[in-house]
Amino acid sequence: MDNNTRQTVVHTRIQHSVRNDKIEQEKKTLLGYYDYTVILTYSGMLSAFIGILSSINEHFKAAVICLMLSGLCDMFDGAVASTKVRTKSQKRFGIQIDSLSDLISFGVLPAVFLYMYSGKSALSGVISSVYVLCSLIRLSYFNVLEENRQDNTDEKRSDYLGVPVTTVALLLPMIYLSYFCGIIKNQIWFSVMLIILGVFFILSVNVKKPNTYGKIAIILLGTAEIISLLIIN
Repeated sequence: MDNNTRQTVVHTRIQHSVRNDKIEQEKKTLLGYYDYTVILTYSGMLSAFIGILSSINEHFKAAVICLMLSGLCDMFDGAVASTKVRTKSQKRFGIQIDSLSDLISFGVLPAVFLYMYSGKSALSGVISSVYVLCSLIRLSYFNVLEENRQDNTDEKRSDYLGVPVTTVALLLPMIYLSYFCGIIKNQIWFSVMLIILGVFFILSVNVKKPNTYGKIAIILLGTAEIISLLIIN
């Protein structure tokens, strides 16, 4: 397909999408979208909010499990959404709602966890605040790039710019289990982890998107962590 043909196809799709968007807006009773493509995103956010409440009430193991459940939802929400032909508005809503959910799940929840687990110290408060800010910047910039990318191509994303915020869903449980089992002796490692992650969230580094084998490895590691969390008292 040459460039002229490709541009014509993209232009036709945009016109069709705009026409569908207008029809949708005329029919809407509730704002937003409520089909199966967003169920995992909504579920992940609700799990994260329960995790935040658990952290505030010092039920830290429950908070870590909720974080991992949010990570599991995030891993598959994009694949589920791609099974449906969506309008431009639906796609853009998906981008926004996914990042807003990620901010709560992988930005606010780990920050509140650190603050409460560290005894509400001033230092942990500062680190938590900066971590949430880095998460916010990373996700907002991703939205800009993703909207531009989807306007120009229908191909799937092959890499990320900056470390994905979902990384914390694997690392925080790992640190928590290591501390609980006595492998690491100091709570400072929780703060160190959030500082390092916050920096890498906003560093301009290309990170390859996990392939099938990578996703299997992540699922196996996450499963092992959840089983370990359920076993410990």
